[in-house]
Amino acid sequence: MHDHRKLGRELDLFDSDPLMGAGLPYWLPDGAVVRHTLEEFVRDLERRAGYRHVYSPVLGKRELFELSGHWSHYSEDMFPPMDLGGERGEQVVLRPSLCPHHALIFRSRPHSYRDLPVRMAELGGMYRAELSGVLGGLSRVRAIQLNDAHVFCTPDQVADEARAALELVRRAHRVLGIEPVRYRLSLPGAGGKYVADPELWRRAEAVLREVLSDVDFEAVEGEAAFYGPKIDVQIADGAGRESTLSTVQVDFHQPRQFDLSYVGPDGAKHRPVMVHRSIIGSLERVVAHLIEVHGGAFPAWLAPTQVVVLPVSEAEVPCAAEFAESADLRVEVRGPERGSLGARVRAARLVPFQVVIGAREAAAGLASVRLREGGKWEPAPVAEVLARISAAARPGAGGRR
Repeated sequence: MHDHRKLGRELDLFDSDPLMGAGLPYWLPDGAVVRHTLEEFVRDLERRAGYRHVYSPVLGKRELFELSGHWSHYSEDMFPPMDLGGERGEQVVLRPSLCPHHALIFRSRPHSYRDLPVRMAELGGMYRAELSGVLGGLSRVRAIQLNDAHVFCTPDQVADEARAALELVRRAHRVLGIEPVRYRLSLPGAGGKYVADPELWRRAEAVLREVLSDVDFEAVEGEAAFYGPKIDVQIADGAGRESTLSTVQVDFHQPRQFDLSYVGPDGAKHRPVMVHRSIIGSLERVVAHLIEVHGGAFPAWLAPTQVVVLPVSEAEVPCAAEFAESADLRVEVRGPERGSLGARVRAARLVPFQVVIGAREAAAGLASVRLREGGKWEPAPVAEVLARISAAARPGAGGRR
């Protein structure tokens, strides 16, 4: 594996500046392309799985986090509240998670048992007051863009929803080429700041053990969220350091705190269960891991530049520009002013497809393709080449054709 901190800067994917502060990297154009492509991938995956997307503010009143339990159990990891002043002395806080906001959104509308499960997803910002000593690159940051979601369901639905969430995680990992090092059932430990309700913990743990019944996992104490146990999908970096990427959690606590309810078939109010889940975790951490897994040679669908067009001489530049304009792909034309053909081929070594257009191809309306992994495609009509590249650049295709 590679070090994403070094490679990410060399490839102009991200960087940082002391004036912005530690743990607050910024995305450069190529890194922004990777991030945006991941966002679209996961949104589409969630939409197909029945999730609906929302947007919520990154700020919330201190009282919101007192109600959710974050203030009493998690405030050491939160940024200090900001005093808005005024007669009421309001304080607002940068949120450390999205679940309180989603609980309020669910509570804002009445729900029947016929509406459930309600699957609510958001790619949203959250903030953690991490100590400077643990920060590094994209893998540990203070401003996090999280692929988060919450499923509000009946007690009878919770096991199926948690199982479906874990399967969605595994499906995304297969497409991304991520191989977890282990699945962890994270349980409360002695002396931690956890919600004091043994019965709720017992019920949530039983559900997650059922979900993990066909998966090899390790139960670890002291790693649970303050409100409930969770399944953590663990990955490792090039140095063997382990971290959590994706999670599935079962929560009986916050529905009670927010007095969430739905009307059951008996006409009475009932309490839903929350399933928290993140398919790819934070965009920062997943991009850090993908840089290391792929060494910057991202799968074709994820690559910042999918196709580089290399006209052999100035005479072929118009044909190269026409090819780029007709492609519904991320294409860059690199002409002779960038050096010899050999030099341009070497400079584009991480681009999945190199389209070479010489005098013969330009005259016949053809294009030939060099593949990043080695090998070539025989010259073919431009429309045929574009169709073949497009098929190979779909998520999961891998670009190896």
